[in-house]
Amino acid sequence: MDRGLCYGDGLFETIKVFQNKPLLLDAHFSRLALGCERLGIASDGLKDRFKADISDLLAVNPHSLAVLKLTVTRGAGPRGYFAANNLRPTTISSLSIAPDFTHKAMEGVVLRWCHTPLSINPLLAGIKHLNRLEQVLARKEWDTADISEGLMKDADGFLIEGTMSNIFWVEQGRLYTPELDRSGVAGVLRQTVIDIAARQNNPVLTGRFTETVLKKAEEVFICNSLIDIWPVRKLEVMEWQIGPHTRRIQALLKEEYSV
Repeated sequence: MDRGLCYGDGLFETIKVFQNKPLLLDAHFSRLALGCERLGIASDGLKDRFKADISDLLAVNPHSLAVLKLTVTRGAGPRGYFAANNLRPTTISSLSIAPDFTHKAMEGVVLRWCHTPLSINPLLAGIKHLNRLEQVLARKEWDTADISEGLMKDADGFLIEGTMSNIFWVEQGRLYTPELDRSGVAGVLRQTVIDIAARQNNPVLTGRFTETVLKKAEEVFICNSLIDIWPVRKLEVMEWQIGPHTRRIQALLKEEYSV
């Protein structure tokens, strides 16, 4: 049986396709390679297999806005946790139509806090492995259209990320985001924002932060590869205006995509 189905033994990447072009594809492949190295999944030839799948999918199903999902598992093997070193990884590629989130990027969104904590595990922190039960449980905490995302803390109470996104905020003109060395997913767009800010001579500051830091924030936004950047207008009792730093990052991201 496949270990991805049995144990969540694998990784995945979710990639935005715009005008039939996968965006930030090299960055997604880099994160996938890092995850394979961390989990000890054989990655030889993996990139070429996925590239062939992508070419076929885009040729048959051209879309102006789509979602490309790449999944790799350790492969199929006997029952039990032990995994032999000679397993051939299973790859699964799919393409689907993407929703248009332009209105949320322009108008901003409302968030809430989640009660479900994120586990602390430095070995798995940062990579996008298939074990997403914490996010599934957190996302089940609300079912109202007015709330777009929920923020999660780790087991020690430190702010980490959203259920599907990374978070940034501005305080006194400086950009901040949580350190993800113990929990969370190091999003491809998170790193892109960090790189953009560095080129603007405004390097992002990372660290361990509690929820109280957001009380001093002048702007807040969340991001991932599909939604791009959503300004945050409200988080329970806290409210913000959509500010110039957020708009500047949004504009620079569009330039990044056009390269």
